[in-house]
Amino acid sequence: MISTAEFARRRRELMHMAGEDAVLLVSAAPERMRNADAPWPYRQDSDFHYLTGFPEPEAVLALLPGRAHGEVVLFCRERDVERERWDGERIGTDRAVKEFRVDDAFPIDDIDDILPGMIEGRARVYCHFGREPDFDARLLGWMRRLRTARGGGVVPKDLVALGHLLHDMRLFKSRDELALMRQAADVASAAHMAAMAMARPGVAEYEVEGEMLRVMRSRGAVPAFPPTVAGGVNACVMHYQANRATLRAGDLLLIDAGAEVECYASDITRTFPVNGRFSNEQRALYDIVLEAQHAAIEQVRPGRSFGAAHDAAVRVITEGLCALGLIRGGADQAIADGSYRTFFPSKTGHWLGLDVHDVGDYRIDGEPRVLEEGMVVTVEPGIYVPPGETGVAERWRGIGIRIEDDVAVTRAAPDILTASVPRGMDALEWAD
Repeated sequence: MISTAEFARRRRELMHMAGEDAVLLVSAAPERMRNADAPWPYRQDSDFHYLTGFPEPEAVLALLPGRAHGEVVLFCRERDVERERWDGERIGTDRAVKEFRVDDAFPIDDIDDILPGMIEGRARVYCHFGREPDFDARLLGWMRRLRTARGGGVVPKDLVALGHLLHDMRLFKSRDELALMRQAADVASAAHMAAMAMARPGVAEYEVEGEMLRVMRSRGAVPAFPPTVAGGVNACVMHYQANRATLRAGDLLLIDAGAEVECYASDITRTFPVNGRFSNEQRALYDIVLEAQHAAIEQVRPGRSFGAAHDAAVRVITEGLCALGLIRGGADQAIADGSYRTFFPSKTGHWLGLDVHDVGDYRIDGEPRVLEEGMVVTVEPGIYVPPGETGVAERWRGIGIRIEDDVAVTRAAPDILTASVPRGMDALEWAD
């Protein structure tokens, strides 16, 4: 788990970057309704969690660099015996100070009376303006009050995007963060192994999904995103979500699923034959994707560009498809004109952390970002032959293959957090 000392260190670092003439405001995620009076399961805003570890809604963190009476102020719900009878115990202001190491905590109901005075005199407000309309409106209301109070208060002149500072911090994972991501990877790996054990012809995609969710929940985790369980041609839909079809002999099954542990995510994809044997065409394409992934992972090293893994995967996939005759002409031309995207339309990976598609710039001053120790990426090349693609022989159509692993950038070799889930064709085949 992340210690209170690490949360405190993050806040200090952020305030140092912002400067003593700034105030930084971060709001907790609101509860969101699924339908009528039934809410979705609550999940804290990733930035708010990163700075506090505080798990409840209706909270606002104010960071006030240089404030004599305490730089870290949390507004949160008070204890309420009647509401707690229905919704469960609340942390309250006293416990917030003791357990979350903030300097002071006030009831969220008093924020309109207290926070404007804390903002007054600051030059800039760092916040996520435009993310939550209700919080935006409240912030603008505080600013209007300051302008009209006592003939016009000293109001911050600039609203600055908090992500410019905070999201670059989140790119670099601490030792404790990596430990949580390993836990999330281990849980997801167990779920994938359970799915491989039960996937057989005649089983429904949702049955496989249910088994994966059972494994995740039995280990105290939740899914990091709705799983994709895509049999046959469904695997050619990049973000397939229906999970309603019945698995058939001769089809491949593509499963894209990850677990979340203490808000940190994993993200794994495996593709394997439902009846335990790859066909010749499936085997040929799978071999290309696996080779592409090996080549891409080899590029996940300090000093290499983020785009190097994608470039390596594109080269292997394009050359492989040219050799099989699915792409006509040479690989150089197919890469130059982008025609390979008919079969590989996606990128090869993304940042991973508190969000599955985690925050952080992919380009700096127009150039691909250079990888550094502590970053974590996914590596997920694939080949997807659309079922209606008449430019190739029918035997190739409708085959979708993706292999995805989570890889940490280290001083040494790339650290594959999800390596325990089999990728080799021999390991994925079986016989009755």
